[in-house]
Amino acid sequence: MIAIFRNKLKRIVANLKSERVKLNFMQGLPYWTASLLAGLLAVLYAKLFAWVEEANIFFLHTYKWSLLVITPVCFILGWWTIKRFSPFARGSGIPQIMASIELATPKEHNKIDRMLSVRVIVVKIISSLIMVFGGAIIGREGPTIQIAGSVFRTVNKYLPSWWPRISKKNMIITGAAAGLAAAFNTPLGGIVFAVEELSKTHISYFKTALFTAIIVAGLTAQALLGPYLYLGYPDVTHLSSIVFVWVILLAIIGGLFGSGVSKLMLYIMNWKSRFTKKYQNIFYLIIGGVLIALAGIFIHSDAIGSGKSVMTGTLFTPNKYVPWYLPFVRIAGLITSFTAGAAGGVFAPSLSIGASFGSWIAGLLHLSLTDTNLVILVGMVSFLTGVTRSPFTSAILVLEMTDRHNVIFYLMLAGLLANLVSLLIDRHSFYDHLKVGYLKEINHVDTSAEKPVPEIISTDKDNF
Repeated sequence: MIAIFRNKLKRIVANLKSERVKLNFMQGLPYWTASLLAGLLAVLYAKLFAWVEEANIFFLHTYKWSLLVITPVCFILGWWTIKRFSPFARGSGIPQIMASIELATPKEHNKIDRMLSVRVIVVKIISSLIMVFGGAIIGREGPTIQIAGSVFRTVNKYLPSWWPRISKKNMIITGAAAGLAAAFNTPLGGIVFAVEELSKTHISYFKTALFTAIIVAGLTAQALLGPYLYLGYPDVTHLSSIVFVWVILLAIIGGLFGSGVSKLMLYIMNWKSRFTKKYQNIFYLIIGGVLIALAGIFIHSDAIGSGKSVMTGTLFTPNKYVPWYLPFVRIAGLITSFTAGAAGGVFAPSLSIGASFGSWIAGLLHLSLTDTNLVILVGMVSFLTGVTRSPFTSAILVLEMTDRHNVIFYLMLAGLLANLVSLLIDRHSFYDHLKVGYLKEINHVDTSAEKPVPEIISTDKDNF
């Protein structure tokens, strides 16, 4: 009898293990499928973005006066594409992800389709590429995050009813993290971003899905693009003992300017939301496009575009010190480009502005080449932190983009200080304000369908 009972127990345990393996596989399959698709899309988008940016550089150097027509036309087309086909595809994409996470409830999850869908993917890519061709100061990293989130949302949405239940919120968070990892080739950055910026859920509930999704998306990108670093290996050896002082200085400057620029963009977007005539928006786009074209023609070729050339130029060429006006020109270009109402992110432009601040101040202080490289990296972390209020994400991103582990403590210190001084300008991040605006807008659209509504941004009176 004991032997019979033991055999039955073994069969029951074996069946339970088999069912558990089957359940785990079925729950993991949608994450792996979405990760593969997101990685492929991230690579395609990165290639298209680079080709279109090269086309803009070609026109700038060969037919530079044509930008006076190309740039305003691209601004108008980029804005019109968003307004006509998918209003929630505008801007960076990260606030839409944050808003979608809050809407991932049984009562409101259907609203997510306005911000994460196949339509959003197509419109996001087209609008941002049009803007890049015109020389707009935008990046592809934020849009890649919304694109990846849309892929994960779409896969989750079309699972059959008999499929094991998968959390909509965790699927979106995982998609965003995978998108960031694929965009920058920074897996740790994707994990930290999910924890620091997106997740209000304990990570242990979906850590396996998160880690495997980032691995699959990252490996897909690496398989097609190779094991590359976003920037490269700057020399940060033999640092001086006094460099600690310059790190603190750049952290303060970057944090204040990053937060201040964000607040100014929010103010302009609120002002634009009161436009009652279409021609007012078009006039704004024409003026902005012409100004950016003039900056590229007369001031500096690095005054336009995403800004990766600024980072690589200051870190890896003999021309390490940029003129004093470049960071301010790029700030003006970022404000003009982002407030146009088309698609485009602020990650790469923020990093490039921080790099130009670091390069300029290093030149003023006559720092050594290695100290200059560190100050440039610190400027990148600080300005990005001022915008996003995600100090650890910013530090880990720059760390992984350069593979300079010996300066991790400098980068983390810079992020923390920048985050602290940013509170003097505004208690909330740029993305937090935009997220609140998107939530208000999508609720207004759903309750008042008579006509489209203008952009709505958070208007906390304490912060404006």
